[in-house]
Amino acid sequence: MNRLMGLELGTASDASENGHSRATPTSGLDGLTDRVHNTDCIELMRSMPADSVSVVFADPPFNLNKKYTSYKDNIPFSEYMDWTERWISEACRILKPDGSIFVYNIPKLLTHTAAILNGLAEFRHWIAWNSNGQPLGRTLQPAHYGILFYTKNRKSKFYDVRAPHKTCRVCEAYLKDYGGKEHLRHRFGYQVSDVWDDIHRVRHRSKRIDSHPCQLPIHLIERLILMTTDERDIVFDPFCGGGAAAVAAKQLGRAYIGADIDPGYCAAARERMESASAVTVDGAYASVFRGKIVSIRDVDLRNGR
Repeated sequence: MNRLMGLELGTASDASENGHSRATPTSGLDGLTDRVHNTDCIELMRSMPADSVSVVFADPPFNLNKKYTSYKDNIPFSEYMDWTERWISEACRILKPDGSIFVYNIPKLLTHTAAILNGLAEFRHWIAWNSNGQPLGRTLQPAHYGILFYTKNRKSKFYDVRAPHKTCRVCEAYLKDYGGKEHLRHRFGYQVSDVWDDIHRVRHRSKRIDSHPCQLPIHLIERLILMTTDERDIVFDPFCGGGAAAVAAKQLGRAYIGADIDPGYCAAARERMESASAVTVDGAYASVFRGKIVSIRDVDLRNGR
């Protein structure tokens, strides 16, 4: 791994300097962590103790008639929202007091999902991921998916995350002009906002899991994990699908629990998780894609500007 512009990086254990010590797996989860479970997520969550996981990342079926292998994706809307309320209620119950929940979906459904979450947790952000969608006609181009970010309380765990400065592909000059105030430019990168346009969709066939219609880039989930967890914290994914969250958690040194009712998806997720390994730069966990850092916590960038 390159040394990234000569920056001196801290280690993963330096999180304690920011007021959060490294976590250990919670009692009551014996036999569940670092595994993908072929089961209904609601049943699994009901077996888990309250206040037991640090992050819930959920990418549920969108009820848009996608061709999944083991479940129907076009149930009546009222049934879909009733099911959504049941799994969200359980997800918030198992969340630690300093934990966070992320729900990924299309904006239309997230407006209804937010109404459920507003009664159970604290709203933090609507993250807009610019995924460059296709025009549908007689409407604005649907260019983004949303990620609802809620926490158990206002003092939940959070870290600023930085991404590399955007540069011209040809001349490599910085795209953002600081108007003569270059000293304000951070040596590594900009602080991530709630609009993400630097992470691209999984398009190449070799990166996709056969038969699964909705697959997220691993480094999208890694950014969420870096924002809200420390090493060995537990990430729970109720709809693990192809296992992107499992890989993201393992690459960042976090524990993981996944669930999916489809045995084929579970097998693919297990295979991907088992082949994954920790990704660090000079001892600090970081999200890396094609040899370049995508996201890294500000606390791990010791030299600052």
